Amino acid sequence: MPKPNLSAHGTQVVKPDDFDQFWQEIMDEADSIPLNASIELDPLRSSKEVEVFEVEYDSLDGLRIAGWYCLPKERTKPLPARVFYPGYISEPTLPKSHAAQGYATFGAAPRGKLRSNGEFNPGYPGLLTHNIKDRNTYGYKGFYIDAVRVIDFLIEQPEVDSDRIGIQGSSQGGALTLVVAALRQQIQAASAGAPYLAGVVDAFKLTRTYPYEEINDYLGIYPDQWADIVSTWNYYDCINFAERIRCPIIVYIGLQDDVCPPETAYPLMEKINSSAKKLYEYEGHGHDANHHEHDHVVDAFFDKQLKTARS
Repeated sequence: MPKPNLSAHGTQVVKPDDFDQFWQEIMDEADSIPLNASIELDPLRSSKEVEVFEVEYDSLDGLRIAGWYCLPKERTKPLPARVFYPGYISEPTLPKSHAAQGYATFGAAPRGKLRSNGEFNPGYPGLLTHNIKDRNTYGYKGFYIDAVRVIDFLIEQPEVDSDRIGIQGSSQGGALTLVVAALRQQIQAASAGAPYLAGVVDAFKLTRTYPYEEINDYLGIYPDQWADIVSTWNYYDCINFAERIRCPIIVYIGLQDDVCPPETAYPLMEKINSSAKKLYEYEGHGHDANHHEHDHVVDAFFDKQLKTARS
């Protein structure tokens, strides 16, 4: 029996006419909020090679967002930077090893993670459907902006070369990578693995695993809200952000992924507006997207885009 052509699936995602206006108003609101960033050295997490700092900054809805900022102890010139966005159930990474390689690194922790979970904590499961009926109060509105403001923090740091910022993540981290690359044109390179939140109205029909199963659970209780969910998600789907992405970008997927269906990656790649984009497809791999081997590809990609090309 021949294998199905995953790239032929297509998508039901529709871009609203006021999508750009909707996000411009949100970005204007976010840009009007001072970061009020604080940076505190964490001696216990630091090492001989790397200093680790806990960072906090202000974001939408008056929330104070935290994250880990790592710097090589020996630094004499502005550094290229790499941001690491977390998965759905993951806590922020502490990217010390990459700081030791000569990067300023940031392990992002959007709302509900690390220090902010006392103020916002819809749970996992929970975040995907938090206020999903209303595009203006949907949980991912603030979540996306928290991720964007990491870039604003880095741009303010004198030890960071703001022309050499790269971002990365897998699953939800892949989604945040796509959104931030779309909303902050300062991004010079991006890597998104097994991207979540792309083709959502397709994905929850293609899989019966969480987190997408949260939508089926929700509709089991509120079956009359289907149209509202689709309307909201058209404003948040990564496919509708993709045409804004112009930086070099690599995307990698597992062709047997039953969490973030690989079918959704193809319409996403089609929409990405970068002249330097590449999709890596890994047969025999699920949601891991072969990251144990592909991590070397990612590191080489960022070294080329952020170090070699500008050294």
